[in-house]
Amino acid sequence: MNIPFLDNWRKKHGTSRAAGVMSRGEVSEQGLGELLAECEVLRAQATEHGVELDDSVGSLESLDQLLPRWRDDPEVLLRLGSDAGLYLGTVLVRRVPGAHWEVLEDGRPVVRLAAGRVLDVVEAGHAWAVDGTPELSQSYAEAAEV
Repeated sequence: MNIPFLDNWRKKHGTSRAAGVMSRGEVSEQGLGELLAECEVLRAQATEHGVELDDSVGSLESLDQLLPRWRDDPEVLLRLGSDAGLYLGTVLVRRVPGAHWEVLEDGRPVVRLAAGRVLDVVEAGHAWAVDGTPELSQSYAEAAEV
């Protein structure tokens, strides 16, 4: 999986890209959360359209209302999809009791809910960026009610 901002983070922190996207021992849980919350491309798109990303459910609803102009640019689409999923995960981790980031063996960041359910938020973000469904706020609502 390609998470573009990870290369920038690795350069700042002097780590390599050797084995996979990231390894379990690379960062602390708090550091992982901060890293995954960066979402540079999504934040730029949101700012351009007057949407404040404040880690709230309301910000997910605002993102759902944006016109998907990014679909015309395959590179932006890919990066925005990853960022949207990571932002969804950030909101879940910060708002849903017991939700936390986890890195799978293949290096994919996922959110594990208190009940044990694992959400591939990056996949959800790509689906939202490409098709608009499910909406980010809908994905949040479904995860939060479990």
